[in-house]
Amino acid sequence: MRTFIFAVALGTGAVLAAPAMAYDGTKCKAAGNCWEPKPGFPEKIAGSKYDPKHDPKELNKQSESIKGMEERNARRIEAAKKSGKFEYDVTKLSAN
Repeated sequence: MRTFIFAVALGTGAVLAAPAMAYDGTKCKAAGNCWEPKPGFPEKIAGSKYDPKHDPKELNKQSESIKGMEERNARRIEAAKKSGKFEYDVTKLSAN
């Protein structure tokens, strides 16, 4: 009975380990550089029909929101240094 359980455990382990040993189909150019396009897709995306052509205004939205966040944080810290109390709501800071 003990050998049967051992054999079942060994077989289960072999079945679960098989996908890890499977060939993944990549052809690495160098160690860690294994990206390759899927069949039917171009080698370079830029300039192809798959190029997303992002709008610069859309790309700048995040940097603008980060600048606004930094300005609000600076106002919060300045008010906290003056009053000794931290207030998260920036609209309440202008009233003080």
